[in-house]
Amino acid sequence: MTKIAVIGGGKIGTALISGLIESGNPAADISVADTYRPQVEKLAEELGITPGDNPADAAQGADVVVICVKPDVVATVLDEITPSLEAHEGEPVVVSMAAGITIDAIDEHVPGGTPVIRVMPNTPMLVGRGVSAIAPGRFASEDDMDLVASLLEKVGIVERVKESQLDAVTAMSGSGPAYFFQYIEAMSDAGVFLGLPRDQAQRLASATMAGAAEMLMQEGADPTQLRVNVSSPGGTTAAGTRALEEAGIRTAVYRGLQATHDRSVELGK
Repeated sequence: MTKIAVIGGGKIGTALISGLIESGNPAADISVADTYRPQVEKLAEELGITPGDNPADAAQGADVVVICVKPDVVATVLDEITPSLEAHEGEPVVVSMAAGITIDAIDEHVPGGTPVIRVMPNTPMLVGRGVSAIAPGRFASEDDMDLVASLLEKVGIVERVKESQLDAVTAMSGSGPAYFFQYIEAMSDAGVFLGLPRDQAQRLASATMAGAAEMLMQEGADPTQLRVNVSSPGGTTAAGTRALEEAGIRTAVYRGLQATHDRSVELGK
């Protein structure tokens, strides 16, 4: 069984751990380290994982080490776990979920030849519906990619991309949930203005978006055709979509994704 170390017990790290355990990975084979010790103790008590005293301790003997910390401390964490990586008999895979930190930058802080894989996850991982894009470093084999993909598929879907595409992925799926929440918030506000109670407006907006998303996930589904199917000539939906176009919905979306993409690029410099 693969031994996994998760460095960083925040929301994403916890979601990954929970998904792995629920899908059959033994909790005892998962170790965790976090600067906030009470969080590690909580995970150990609730999930049965192995608590690490520090990153190096958690990474000791791990086949896969997942880095789930803020970008500004990635280098420090990698330096701390290097002795554990060097002591491993095989070639442990280092998986980074830190936005903007390049594989080249990671390579500078791990033993030569270490397989490195970058991942851009998103928060729906918390409910088992995450989207994770993975990109291989030069020493990562197909087997390494398959292993990491199999772990991440426990909490959602996985897309394989080139590292050069990860900034675009950050703009699309990494930050995408926030755009969605913002749109639901706006729909709910509009519903209240039109006379609905706020809790009911939010339920209607959320359930509508969830159902529409399920339709889009069907094989061969096309968003343009699905929109056309709802829009009767001269009808209510056509009036609404026209108003959204006149208000510049596409331009707003383009600008939002471009801003996120550009910020991701800045973080990697």
